[in-house]
Amino acid sequence: MSTLDTRFHQLHQQGLLILTNVADATGARLVEQLGGQAVATSSAAVAWAHGYPDGNTLPLERLVSTVESIARVISVPLTVDVEAGYSDDLGRVAEVLEAVIAAGAVGINIEDGSNAPELLARKIEVARQIADKRSVKLFINARTDVYLKSLVPAEDRVAETLRRAALYQAAGADGLFAAGVTSAYEIEAICKGTTLPVNVLGFACLPSPEELQALGVRRLSAGSGIAEFLYGAMGGLVKSFLASGKLDTHDLKAFTYGEVNGLLK
Repeated sequence: MSTLDTRFHQLHQQGLLILTNVADATGARLVEQLGGQAVATSSAAVAWAHGYPDGNTLPLERLVSTVESIARVISVPLTVDVEAGYSDDLGRVAEVLEAVIAAGAVGINIEDGSNAPELLARKIEVARQIADKRSVKLFINARTDVYLKSLVPAEDRVAETLRRAALYQAAGADGLFAAGVTSAYEIEAICKGTTLPVNVLGFACLPSPEELQALGVRRLSAGSGIAEFLYGAMGGLVKSFLASGKLDTHDLKAFTYGEVNGLLK
């Protein structure tokens, strides 16, 4: 564990760490086999795989069993998306984080959502205390939803993201996940405005990986995008098979996040 946690921190210090988000152990093993330097879970993909919608609804035992199964089959660092800690009660958040770290995670994503950023800061402090108690150098990636949820007017998003970055860094965060930012100008401004390694989400309209690295980005995540495509492909295959008894792979396309999440509500 100590080697993996140190290695994961080192992966953020230079170049661009590309993280492929998975739902299960087989996907994680495939990512490692194909050259992934680390493996990340997608909270949405894990929830969907267990029959729950994304949004802090996944039972802890399902999350822990997923983390344990992934950690068992890979030899690279594992970072786990714990959404908002699955609770706003700090005692419950501590239980979640303790279990996830014990199961094999050396990194977490934890998000603010629409809540006050001060609440996430307290959750980050809890995460650091739990990790220190277990002697794990946990990489805490603080996700802010300023862009994804349009929490402030567009002209204020860079400043608000950086304000939250400072708050989260003071609480013990190791990285900033500015999920939803796509403009090169804004990405560069965020990277220059914080000393935290900046993570962006892999939308199709993003600059190229080479340009992202030049702008200062240190981490690029797929998020739920791969799972969305897989469910879309499954839908196409099922529709074809039910209609003709044949597997037609020529017209595969992704579902949207909303389409997949809506199946489980």
